[in-house]
Amino acid sequence: MKVSGNLLENKKARLRFSILETFQAGLELSGSEVKSIRSKLGSLDGSRVVVRGGEAYLIGSTVPPYQIANTPESYDPERARRLLLTKKEIAEIAEAESKKGLTVVPLEMYNAGRYLKIRIAIVRGKGKADRREDLKRHEAEREAARVLKRR
Repeated sequence: MKVSGNLLENKKARLRFSILETFQAGLELSGSEVKSIRSKLGSLDGSRVVVRGGEAYLIGSTVPPYQIANTPESYDPERARRLLLTKKEIAEIAEAESKKGLTVVPLEMYNAGRYLKIRIAIVRGKGKADRREDLKRHEAEREAARVLKRR
């Protein structure tokens, strides 16, 4: 499958969390939601993945209506959206969710051919010191790249 650029991204996730393992999942969406996401409308900030009844759901994400005038009154932009994963992946996510200190968050939503996919990750929260250390390391890498570019 050909993977093109990100449509939506959870930019704060990489800053706030240490990524332990990632998964690729499909999404159960309505047609207008697909159009809205392909127009890069929506947000993954503050969203997470939960496992209930043997199925994984994305909660806390927002997908606004594509055309407000044609949207049914019952449309909920923050509804729980089912993720399409294998039973093995769902079991792994459920196990991680039950462990203290681990959570499952979405990283990005993207096109894979004609399908919309979401990359989710099992993560552990970073402390303030870890965040500062990452920022210092990132700044040092950028400075090194700048120096090499000048030569």
